[in-house]
Amino acid sequence: MQRLNRDQMAARVAKDIPEGSYVNLGIGLPTLVANHLPREREIFLHSENGLLGMGPAPTAGDEDYDLINAGKQPVTLLPGGAYFHHADSFAMMRGGHLDICVLGAFQVSVSGDLANWHTGGADAIPAVGGAMDLAIGAKKTFVMMEHLTKSGASKLVERCAYPLTGIGCVSRIYTDLAVLAVTPAGLEVVEIFNGLPFSELQRISGVSLRA
Repeated sequence: MQRLNRDQMAARVAKDIPEGSYVNLGIGLPTLVANHLPREREIFLHSENGLLGMGPAPTAGDEDYDLINAGKQPVTLLPGGAYFHHADSFAMMRGGHLDICVLGAFQVSVSGDLANWHTGGADAIPAVGGAMDLAIGAKKTFVMMEHLTKSGASKLVERCAYPLTGIGCVSRIYTDLAVLAVTPAGLEVVEIFNGLPFSELQRISGVSLRA
């Protein structure tokens, strides 16, 4: 079974972000999306620590560690980019001013519930950050994640077992195997990668999928 690598996943997400969008990229995998946005498409990247107008990651040796995203990774700022107070940044997130947020996930349910901040384990470190504000505040929430856990369990579930970030907030899921849309009738397969048969995707997903 051939899977997309992380950069290929990021490029696939970037393909679906339209011209003129205001977008927040979550910590982890989603940050890679910034490196794959078409240069001819004007898209405004937001970071919850108070940046608007982020560009791709800097080249090696050009990092400025006073210019970082919410994950403390060095970033670039495009012409016209702006810095502002953390509180103003969260007001943007909570006020419905972002078109799309792209978040990682531990689990997503068939109804679009999202669990991405805590596994519930006794030794796990909770890391909610601004995920709850983004998941509910953005007009659309995209999830970018591996399809399976390291132990081979599906991250697509009937009901999330981990503490929820948001209820019914996810509109689209991008994995290393497929793209799925969350619909009132359940998960609908938009695209399957590398010739994987629908029947095999259905088997390993462990939840009902619609072709």
